[in-house]
Amino acid sequence: MSGYLGVVLLDQVSKRYGRGQWVLRDLTLEVSGLTVLTGANGTGKSTLLKIAAGVLKPTSGRVKRPASVGYVPERFPSDVKMSASSYLAHLGRIRRTAAGDVLERLGFVGSLTAPMSELSKGNAQKVALAQAFLATDLLVLDEPWTGLDPAAAAELVSMLEGRTALVSDHEGHLASATRVDLAGGHVTIELSRVVGLEALEALEGVRSVLSRGSSARVVVAPDRSDQVLAEALRLGCSVRSVR
Repeated sequence: MSGYLGVVLLDQVSKRYGRGQWVLRDLTLEVSGLTVLTGANGTGKSTLLKIAAGVLKPTSGRVKRPASVGYVPERFPSDVKMSASSYLAHLGRIRRTAAGDVLERLGFVGSLTAPMSELSKGNAQKVALAQAFLATDLLVLDEPWTGLDPAAAAELVSMLEGRTALVSDHEGHLASATRVDLAGGHVTIELSRVVGLEALEALEGVRSVLSRGSSARVVVAPDRSDQVLAEALRLGCSVRSVR
């Protein structure tokens, strides 16, 4: 994992369940800061987040992630019998780190000694976030604002500033974060000679650019692929394939 501290890389990742339809196909994404996944229901956001967190294995492709990853699923288990304090202490021992002030900052008002199954949805979500923030390298959060009151929602935005995180956010809490849209598929342009990489990254419709020495893979929205390809050729790049 050397060189990937605080970064997750999904390289040509595809996923389907059994013999069903492909949920993800040849997706390449590199996350090194605060990144938001967008797209309609059914575009594979939750599946991608599970793969990024290491909860789910891809059908094909490779994933590199740092050692310490905190994950909050779309639906946190509602039948946990442990108390919030015991749960966080247990996970803290596993991660070899002490629980911070996340619950206090989010305004947790329930009983820390009652079974988590008895907590309100909002308080259970705050505990879920507290266990995720025990991680030191990467956060993977699936709709983390679910059930939070406005004050807690605003505080979570503040807590994510400066963190490396991959987040689904259909309500638009993180307007300034890097956005990756999973809707509508994508086109992958393989370049064997790269010129003007920064100019390509800035083009409308470019979702990700993965550079490897003198080559690069550019993932583009389908409706902008012709323009990006034309610009790559104008810059002097050598195009190996488009698919």
